[in-house]
Amino acid sequence: MARNKYNVDETLETQFNLKQFSRALVYVFRYKKLFVGAFIFSLVSSVLSLLMPLFTEGAIDVYIPAKDVKSLIFCGIALVLIVAAQAACNRFRSRCTALAGQAIIRDMRRDLYVHLQDLPFDYFDSRPHGKILVRVINYINSVSDFLTNGLLNIVLQVINLVIIGVFMVSVNSKLSLMVFAGIPIFAVYIFIMRNKQRKAWQIQANKRSNFTAYLSESIHGERVSQSFAREDFNADINENLAQEARSSYMHAVTLNHLMWPTTQLISRTIYYLIYLVGVVYLRGTLTVGNLVAMTSYANRFWRPIMMLSNQYNQIINTSSYLERIFQLMDEPVTVTDKDDAKDLPAIRGDVDFDHVIFEYEKDRPVLKDVSFHVDAGQSFALVGPTGAGKSTIINLVSRFYNLKSGAVRIDGYDIADATLRSIRSQMGIMLQDTFIFSGTIMENIRYGRLDATDEECIEAAKRVYAHEFIRKMPKGYDTEINERGDVLSAGQRQLLSFARTLLSDPKILILDEATSSIDTNTELLVQEGIKTLLHDRTSFVVAHRLSTIKDCDKILYINDGQITEEGNHDQLMEKKGDYYHLYTSQLSGD
Repeated sequence: MARNKYNVDETLETQFNLKQFSRALVYVFRYKKLFVGAFIFSLVSSVLSLLMPLFTEGAIDVYIPAKDVKSLIFCGIALVLIVAAQAACNRFRSRCTALAGQAIIRDMRRDLYVHLQDLPFDYFDSRPHGKILVRVINYINSVSDFLTNGLLNIVLQVINLVIIGVFMVSVNSKLSLMVFAGIPIFAVYIFIMRNKQRKAWQIQANKRSNFTAYLSESIHGERVSQSFAREDFNADINENLAQEARSSYMHAVTLNHLMWPTTQLISRTIYYLIYLVGVVYLRGTLTVGNLVAMTSYANRFWRPIMMLSNQYNQIINTSSYLERIFQLMDEPVTVTDKDDAKDLPAIRGDVDFDHVIFEYEKDRPVLKDVSFHVDAGQSFALVGPTGAGKSTIINLVSRFYNLKSGAVRIDGYDIADATLRSIRSQMGIMLQDTFIFSGTIMENIRYGRLDATDEECIEAAKRVYAHEFIRKMPKGYDTEINERGDVLSAGQRQLLSFARTLLSDPKILILDEATSSIDTNTELLVQEGIKTLLHDRTSFVVAHRLSTIKDCDKILYINDGQITEEGNHDQLMEKKGDYYHLYTSQLSGD
């Protein structure tokens, strides 16, 4: 299954065009002063290098025959100074481009990260996280070099071509025509190869993305892999994906590297033809210094063309990455504030579902005309079989998804008309998948409210009975833990997450399987804390352990996206319906 999943290449909905390059240039123009500085330093360096053949020509044709030692020394000193000045210019140019390049990387990553945080849950549900990560890290690294050095080099090399052409014509116009004659031949080759190269780099980007996605998942799931002795099988999948990435890269690079020998073949042919024509046909009209200067300029003329051919390769490569970067940037944010959205005022906690219909996939409803009312301060439990729609309901209370029809109201306000921040900032959510951030235990608890004092964090931990196990840690609340919380048991991670949620003092509290990984002894302590903490708060509790929701004010039994039973524990037990059978089966199983 994993092999097929990660062999599926991403499809591009929007093919690359020049508009995408213009979008990338927005990041370049933010640092135009650095680019102007780099351009000036590069231009000065290039002009200085073009003066060198003139000094060489003068030395050969004039100063050596005249045995003018002083002038020869002057030429030597001038050449040394030119080289030194070039080195200084190149150093400052490199500094300018490095500063601009790192700034562009920072800006692009920031924009991508901000956009990722706004994307709806279903975007992340439908694709491996590694394929997202490779765009934010690898692809932006790849395009940044082109947006700094690449674009600058293209402009400089074009200017160099013009300047060198002028110098060549001024030395010998006839031989210059021979040098220019190679350009149409090179242009034909570029035209033939461009589509092949672009497609090759698109394939390489896909294979690299597949490999990164599988590697990311393998690292996160290493414990499960070792538990099922999957190491050899996983290594086989990894080898296949790595081989595909390698093969696609080698094919793309091979096409790229054909550019250089082709350019070399054309330039060397012209280079030798200049000697042949100069010696055989222009004998008597061409000095040795003229010939040396022309061959030097011919060599210099094709050097920028070779540089431009390499930049063309980089354009092809960069385009395949920009396609994916901007595809992610253009991913629509479907769950967002309306233009006229208003902040939700301080809430009491009344919640209404009014004929709600919701679907993850078109024409496959998960919730079918669901309606219910929750009074402020009530504890509301949702039970039923897996996939019935329980977690979907609590996700809709926080407006993580858009409804197909109907409305969800808090204190009478349709949450579709309220700002997301004003809704979620007044809720406390503890999901089934507990996530622990890297840092200290104190920092993880304070994540629920960044302005909380140490005393408030400790009080929250005490109220959920997390204080005792934290106190026994090597450094107590200052104990460092990694992002998976490996030094903590599953129950301890959930207690820590519970303290973090409760610290925010929400008016609406959502617990999705909050006690699923807590042992029986710990659960008894937590239940005592929950009774106090749920007081005067609207709470939604999703639990498979029905013993944990017996004291809730109301219980909804959800089946196939509909409410089939409603009431408190005693009322539902008297009905002897679905809830009764589920509860008694759990008791007999225990």
